[in-house]
Amino acid sequence: MQSEWDQILAGGVLDDNMPAINRDRLHGQRLVARFNATPPDDRAARQTIAAELFAACPSSCLLMSPFTCEFGRNIRFGEHTFVNFNVTIVDLGEVVIGSNVLIAPNVQIYTATHPLDYRPRRDWHTTCKKVVIEDDCWIGGGAIILPGVTIGARSVIGAGSVVTRDVPPDSMAVGNPARVIRKIDQG
Repeated sequence: MQSEWDQILAGGVLDDNMPAINRDRLHGQRLVARFNATPPDDRAARQTIAAELFAACPSSCLLMSPFTCEFGRNIRFGEHTFVNFNVTIVDLGEVVIGSNVLIAPNVQIYTATHPLDYRPRRDWHTTCKKVVIEDDCWIGGGAIILPGVTIGARSVIGAGSVVTRDVPPDSMAVGNPARVIRKIDQG
């Protein structure tokens, strides 16, 4: 029999009465509150909390406070990644953030989505889609990344952009919805 998390991560519908999901949400929220309350110069304490909160968060990763996520357990950070102030990650689904990624203030990353039909929304029906930000990306301030998106390696997302679909590697995407405006020459 599949666990509640296996069902959700496979695209199943969230039932708000799933005990494991509710327990993990509360646990994640407690850890986020502790992380944000820990002084920024106490790197050891913050790293200890991050190690418990996230699926992966190497010591070379730097997260600024305040930081918000729903669970934490579904987020993987790569080496040397920087996450600035006021970043929000709704991580009902998996979020994989590569190495050497820069995430500017007020970025929002969503994995949760709801049906267009209002009737199931009345019961808070929620499904999730994985988000991937590959290595060496820069996500500009206030950008919003929607469920199911992959941002290819070495790409740049302009400030305030809303990313609704995949961005290929070595691309600059801007706007709402974000569109690739040029390839980035890495030579």
